[in-house]
Amino acid sequence: MSRAEAAGDMAAIRGKLAGRYDPEVEVEVISWFKKLLNEDLHPGMREVEKQLRNGQLLIKLAKEVQKGTAKCPEKARKMTLKANNLSAPFKQMENIQVFLNFCEQYGVPKTGLFQTVDLFEGRNMAQVLSCIQQLGSEAQRNSFNGPTIGPKPTEKNIRDFSEEQLRAGQNIIGLQAGTNKFASQTGMSIGGVRHVADIRADDMLRAGQGVIGLQAGSNKGASQAGMSMGSVRHVSDIRADDMTKEGQSLIGFQSGYNKGASQAGMSMGSVRHVADIRADNMSKEGSAVLGLQMGSNKGATQAGMAMGTTRHVADIRADDLSRAGSAAINLQYGSTAGATQTGMSMGGRRDITQQ
Repeated sequence: MSRAEAAGDMAAIRGKLAGRYDPEVEVEVISWFKKLLNEDLHPGMREVEKQLRNGQLLIKLAKEVQKGTAKCPEKARKMTLKANNLSAPFKQMENIQVFLNFCEQYGVPKTGLFQTVDLFEGRNMAQVLSCIQQLGSEAQRNSFNGPTIGPKPTEKNIRDFSEEQLRAGQNIIGLQAGTNKFASQTGMSIGGVRHVADIRADDMLRAGQGVIGLQAGSNKGASQAGMSMGSVRHVSDIRADDMTKEGQSLIGFQSGYNKGASQAGMSMGSVRHVADIRADNMSKEGSAVLGLQMGSNKGATQAGMAMGTTRHVADIRADDLSRAGSAAINLQYGSTAGATQTGMSMGGRRDITQQ
C-alpha cells in the first residue's frame, strides 16, 4: 500500500527539503561510485533515488570501504555486509538499514545519518548525499587506500599556554564584546549648544512666560495665551517687595489654578511686608479683623472687646504696672467679660509705659 501524497504543510516541508539538494555534491557522489564500483549513476535527484532505492549499491560501497581500510574500527570490521536481492519493499529497506549501521560504526556521527524513508520514499535526498559524503570524510580519517570524497576531517589541535600568556589575555577585550568598526556619530544633530555647568539665571523674558520648555514636556496642541501670570517674577531674585493691590486678588500658578474661584472683595487688613520683621502698633481698624493666615472671620467679630493698653510686640522693656492696667487682663490671658480684679492687691506698684 503506497503512502498518500503530501499535502498542506507536509508539501511545503518537502519542497524546502528538495531545495537543499546540491548538484555539486551529487556530481561528487556519482564520481565516487564510478571509481570504486564502476557503476554509472544517472544525474538528477529522482534518478539517483531510483538507482539507490533498493540499497544494493550502498551495500557494495560499504564492502569496498571496509575492505580497503587498514585502520577500520573494530565494530565496523566485524560487520557482515551482504545485500538482499529480493524486490520486497521491507527487504530493500533492510539493505538501507545495514548501510546506515555500517556508517555509524565506521565513524559517521548520528546527526549525519538519514532515515530509511528519506531514501526509500525520496523524502530527503539531500541528507542521503550528505551521509555518503561524510562516509568519504571518515574514510580519509581511517586511512582508506582508495579514492575518497568529502571535506578533509577535522583533527584535534591541543594548545598549551603559559601562565604569562593567559595573564596577558586578561587585558584584551575580545570581539565578543562588540566592535565599533563602521559605526560613527558624524553629522548627528544634538540641538543647540547647552552649557551643563552654567548656573547663571537671568530674569524670565516676557515672551517666554507663555512657553513651556521641552525639558518640561511638549506644549504642542496646548496654549497659555491669555493666562494671567501676575507681576514679573525674578527666578533667582530673592528680593520681596510689597504686594500690589492688583496682585491681591490673584493666586499664582505655583499655588494652583483660580479658575472658577475669586478673592475679590476680601479684606486683607493693612499692608504686609513679606520679608520685613518690623512690628508696629496694631491700628484700631485692624483690631477687629482676623487675617486670612489665621482663617476666615466670616460670621465672627471681636468688636467691643477690650484690648487693654497698647502692647509693643518686639519691646522687651518692663516698667512699673500702672493703676489703670492692674484692673485689666490682657487678651493673651483670656477675656475679661464677666470677670474683674478690682480691689485685688498686687503688691508693689508696677507700671508699663510707652517708649
